[in-house]
Amino acid sequence: MSLTFWRDFHPPVIDAAKVADAEDLADIHAGAFHHGWPAAELEALCGEANVTGLVARRARLFGRRRPIGFVLTRTAADEAEVLTIAVAASARGCGIGRLLLDEVMRRLYFDRVRSVFLEVDEGNAPALALYRRAGFHEVGRRGNYYLTANGQSSNALVMRSDLN
Repeated sequence: MSLTFWRDFHPPVIDAAKVADAEDLADIHAGAFHHGWPAAELEALCGEANVTGLVARRARLFGRRRPIGFVLTRTAADEAEVLTIAVAASARGCGIGRLLLDEVMRRLYFDRVRSVFLEVDEGNAPALALYRRAGFHEVGRRGNYYLTANGQSSNALVMRSDLN
């Protein structure tokens, strides 16, 4: 088996997001959303005590394990919010988003979080499918919440999942 085969098909490693990951996370976020978050903002979020950040990295034998996806959540009392989840374009469609979401939900459950909320563009079919498979359901809408790349606005769906 070649090293390329091993690197490309071995499951990714999930670990805590680090402040040093901020530039890579900003690049991934900018590639996933029209309005990307700057590295300084992601760095600040990763440093907050009530924010959980997880990163998926390709398994490698040698060299730095660069992020290919990440999720950030913020917890308040027994509720949490998925602030963002993004996967690099080169890794989309491989289950990385599901892996990240499952792991963060597992960790939130063990932290005794009872409900998890998120907002998603109603036109983002892949994200909606991911969230619905993970047990999220629509509990509200925010009209004209997102600005799309073509300058139009779109609605945000507010979704919730209960972890009991």
